[in-house]
Amino acid sequence: MLSDGAELAPIDLREELTFSQRHLLWARNVPLSRLELRFARLVPRHATRIVLIDDGGDLAVRAADVLAQAGYTGVSILDGGVTGWEKAGFELFSGVNVPSKAFGEHVEHDSGTPSISADELDTLIRNNADMVVVDSRPFDEYQRVSIPTSTNVPGAELVLRIHDIAPKPETLVVVNCAGRTRSIIGAQSLINAGVPNKVVALRNGTMGYNLAGFSTESGKSRRALTTSEDGLARAKAAADRIAKRFKIKRISLATVDCWRTQEPDRTLYMFDVRNPEEYAAGHLPGAISAPGGQLVQATDQYAGTLGARIVLIDEHEVRAAMTASWLKQMGWSDVSVLAEKGHEKGFPAAPVLGNVAALEHTVDAAALVRLLKDGKATIVDLSLSPAYRKGHIPGAWFAIRSRLKEALAKIPVTGELVLTSEDGILAGLAVNEAQALTQAPVASLHGGNAAWRAAGHPLSTDMNMMADEPLDVWLKPYERPNDTTSAMSEYLAWETDLLPRIARDGTTKFMTK
Repeated sequence: MLSDGAELAPIDLREELTFSQRHLLWARNVPLSRLELRFARLVPRHATRIVLIDDGGDLAVRAADVLAQAGYTGVSILDGGVTGWEKAGFELFSGVNVPSKAFGEHVEHDSGTPSISADELDTLIRNNADMVVVDSRPFDEYQRVSIPTSTNVPGAELVLRIHDIAPKPETLVVVNCAGRTRSIIGAQSLINAGVPNKVVALRNGTMGYNLAGFSTESGKSRRALTTSEDGLARAKAAADRIAKRFKIKRISLATVDCWRTQEPDRTLYMFDVRNPEEYAAGHLPGAISAPGGQLVQATDQYAGTLGARIVLIDEHEVRAAMTASWLKQMGWSDVSVLAEKGHEKGFPAAPVLGNVAALEHTVDAAALVRLLKDGKATIVDLSLSPAYRKGHIPGAWFAIRSRLKEALAKIPVTGELVLTSEDGILAGLAVNEAQALTQAPVASLHGGNAAWRAAGHPLSTDMNMMADEPLDVWLKPYERPNDTTSAMSEYLAWETDLLPRIARDGTTKFMTK
């Protein structure tokens, strides 16, 4: 299936941390606990070939039932799960976003992408060299930690903005990210685009800079958000060269409308690769916000179906053409560019499997306050663990929905069992499941924790009521609570070890031109 060229959605249903320890290279992680919230956007076509993956438990069977009820017809289960795959002699991988990370290593090796060390960069900064440092991550990551003097220019924006950031050809351009991938892809994007400047990637990014003993910054807000007429003209000329080099198709809205009529037989993803602010100000209906740098960095989080048709949207074409060039080199053969903007505003809610509007058995925040005051309620919070850690209803237990049976065995339920989650949708979907596991009446909090906060009620950061381990998230090395130095070193070593591993796997179709 992985090699026959037809559409395929391999879906791993385990929690993200468990998934990160060992999984198939091309598997998309959609935990059963959040299946209804994430699946429809990731795998929109109901007749898609889907292979569900777990590790010998019942996750795949439970997911197959949910998908069947939602109208998905092409569902299979991988016999033996990841252990069966391994026993058959195939390769397993650790980490997340592995295809994209491995592709970055492939690009550096194949293209000889130049780089500099943290020591070299520090010397240049101290000597006030004629240089710009551009951070190719999303703005929120940049604000968390950044290299001194750097300006935030997310990956797909680099070719669009660089002519205004570094107008003199003798100015050195240094591209950085947290680790390696976005530094490499960003630097090579500028080189492929033919900018006259010398361009280098910062070897091992901000993590490498920290490990070398240099101080980073936080809370910075330097951003490149505008482009001059001359800068835009030069960027468009560069994008045109890239489009010709990689044979990227430019299409019209009429073509998109035609393709939409074919969606029962072919998956169509429409990704708006501009920055999120531009997307929110106006986008085409049906388009998903997928800033180009992140789409290349984490393709598996946007496109659940391998072999699908992809349309990249950007009214200037520059970001779309650069993103398309990388997706094609990653093996996505059917990628097109659409130069449109659209007028739909904001961020549309993700589609949810199941009839959410028909959910019953809810209590509002005021009713929950009364129940708690009388000692007649036990709260179980199904939010992601970082959200729970940031703030939850006082006295609420943390649990993972797909492991609710095990969690309830540890929770002394008094009175009504009230489920909550970030916005209450997930909690509502879990009511019937919870009711089958307890004699107590079960309800969900209408509007979830968001409604609780909006009503002005307090939140707690107490972490003493964890009915389950926080297996639901993989934390970045610098987010981990213990020994971040070792975690960063191990992560960077993991990235550089990906090339021989994908060679052993043998299923990638990476190329560089």
